[in-house]
Amino acid sequence: MLRIEGLTAEVEGKRILNGVDLVVPEGEVHAIMGPNGSGKSTLAYVLAGREGYEVTGGSATLNGADLLAMEPEERAVAGLFLAFQAPVELPGVGNATFLRTAINAVRRARGEPEWDAMTFLKEARARMKALGLKEEMLKRNVNEGFSGGERKRNEMLQMALLSPRFAILDETDSGLDIDALKLVADAVNALRGPGFGALVITHYRRLLDHIRPDRVHVLAGGRIVRSGGPELAAELEAQGYGALAAA
Repeated sequence: MLRIEGLTAEVEGKRILNGVDLVVPEGEVHAIMGPNGSGKSTLAYVLAGREGYEVTGGSATLNGADLLAMEPEERAVAGLFLAFQAPVELPGVGNATFLRTAINAVRRARGEPEWDAMTFLKEARARMKALGLKEEMLKRNVNEGFSGGERKRNEMLQMALLSPRFAILDETDSGLDIDALKLVADAVNALRGPGFGALVITHYRRLLDHIRPDRVHVLAGGRIVRSGGPELAAELEAQGYGALAAA
């Protein structure tokens, strides 16, 4: 599903990614852990096509399609979703309008029928109930006045409604309490199965205890230096990154 080979990238002339090689097969959820400054968020932004992140070498494909050749909106249509580490406020943009517009833009580009208002509300209410969100959140502006946990849950609502083929979660567990953490994990697990994959970027084992990734990778110095099963997260928590990142 996701295949990255020799990916290098820089930001403002500074090399951040130094040859990332990674394969996430269809139906699998992988986690990336690593010290601060290792390139985890840069990898997420490069895959999503964020402005200011320059790819200098290598390749990245999703279901065989060249991600790096696509505009950000084309990557979304191809099924890529990015949950940001720090979701921003969009003053003046209603949450319901934002969500329905995004969903219908993707569905229209895929040749699928758009959702009318009633269909959208039915689907949104069902997903919000599962995420422990109050319906009044739809009437508010995107993330405006939201707590950190509400912002992350709102991103999980976007993911649930968009039903991406591949999701990247960039430290979505940051700042979440125990209950919110489990709800975020449940949102990922609800999509799990054939036709869906995910890359979960995190510093901590606690989210992975709920998600149970198929593989865990250590990113250090802009490249993958070690990979293993879910037990690797426990090893990292116990020993730190020092010895494991040396390669």
